[in-house]
Amino acid sequence: MITSVNNNKIKEICKLKDKKYRKEVGLFLVEGLHLVEEAYKRNLLCEVYSLYETSYSNSTIVSLNVMKKLSFLKTPPSIIGVCKFIKEREIGNKILILDNIQDPGNLGTIIRSSVAFGVDTLVLSKDTVDIYNPKVIRATQGMLFNINIITCDLVNFINDLKSKNYKVYSTNVEDGIEVKNLVICEKYAIIMGNEGNGVSKKLQDISDGNIYIKMNPSCESLNVGVATSIILYELYK
Repeated sequence: MITSVNNNKIKEICKLKDKKYRKEVGLFLVEGLHLVEEAYKRNLLCEVYSLYETSYSNSTIVSLNVMKKLSFLKTPPSIIGVCKFIKEREIGNKILILDNIQDPGNLGTIIRSSVAFGVDTLVLSKDTVDIYNPKVIRATQGMLFNINIITCDLVNFINDLKSKNYKVYSTNVEDGIEVKNLVICEKYAIIMGNEGNGVSKKLQDISDGNIYIKMNPSCESLNVGVATSIILYELYK
């Protein structure tokens, strides 16, 4: 049992709260039994720190003070897992591209909706919030482990998609084709933009067209997490 917050192993695990260090070592933290179990099912769970004995291998009991030190939360969980980064896989035919999404809650919502509505691959711009941000992880409710996620330069990625006969559509508040009227081809990608600025002009310029959600004119725009969910649902049904 580890009872000291100054334990060298605990100090090392606490470094995973830093994005740069997470990237260096390829590890991140999940909090709570549900997320630990989801990581375990995907063979991504490396170590477990818990207030009680568990059946997981490489599990260590720690004191409440140590758990508080490890946790991002005001009220710490009873169990925390150290996990390996999720490996990127080959892209599928239904792709969602995120251009500079900044809010962790929005990204978490988008990940959940992407899994719910059949997206094969989620592609993030390099300036989008880190998928291993603890708020993103909690907001996904474990769906982070159920979808292929890639981070890359979007201009190069989109040009490559178009060379492989994907249709690429940007989202625009008022211009383009209403999403429910869009005729979907076998291979397509949808671009969702930044919370304040939408899809950047450079990405709109290389898209095949725009789509939008018809809504009450009294409402200028929707939260990007909500808008993404509506669009993905319309394309899925």
